[in-house]
Amino acid sequence: MAGRGRLAAPLFWTCVVGGTAALWLGRPALVATGIAVVLILLRALDRPARFRRLVRRVARRHARTLALRQRQESFIDAYGNLVRDGWLREREYFVERTVLPEIEARGFSDYAEDRFEAMVEIVESVAAAVDLPDETEAPDDGTGYEQFCAARLAAAGWRAHATGGSGDQGADIVAERDRVRLVVQCKRYGKPVGNAAVQEAAAAARYWSGDMAAVVTNAGFTPAARKLAAATGVLLLHHDDLADLHPVRQVRGGARAG
Repeated sequence: MAGRGRLAAPLFWTCVVGGTAALWLGRPALVATGIAVVLILLRALDRPARFRRLVRRVARRHARTLALRQRQESFIDAYGNLVRDGWLREREYFVERTVLPEIEARGFSDYAEDRFEAMVEIVESVAAAVDLPDETEAPDDGTGYEQFCAARLAAAGWRAHATGGSGDQGADIVAERDRVRLVVQCKRYGKPVGNAAVQEAAAAARYWSGDMAAVVTNAGFTPAARKLAAATGVLLLHHDDLADLHPVRQVRGGARAG
């Protein structure tokens, strides 16, 4: 009904104004009115396509992040089933928090409710189109994965070293850049990482007097882990995120170790 109202109003007033003008100007006014009506109808017919283009444009601005989240929030369970529950929730979250505000600001609020699934499908297609680095390049063993992540940080300009296990107090990697210390907990998992890793990273940051704390994984994170990370300031990252990680002072506390 709202869509019909949006079309009826401009058609009505175009005809009223055009008809009035035709009484004074005759045929030229009628021709101009006819052209205006055709343009209004064409724009209305093109509205669904413009809506889809807008949603796709918003999604493409975040394409790489969406693709990473799709990878992080999908995993194979112990029975060999592909579990995508986290990614399905992520798609809807992205539409609700990122897409809807923009399409409403552009005058498509009447489309939002009826076309929610269509928006989700567009987000899915945009994420699937991104060519991410092969996940198999990350080592399967814990020590190898820690060294792999340390190398990625080093390539991004951090002075990073893997702590090597014993005595690390939960820190698998300690890195520094621009006088900012980053403490990292690494998890090479086949399922989402829980909040225990977030607790370990936060504790390690205090022990090492870290300015930043992060949990890095090839997998995703449980809702509990995300909630705790938001409360503690711990970053939740995929190892592909390390290439773009910049120093920011976030976490304080504890006597500097070493």
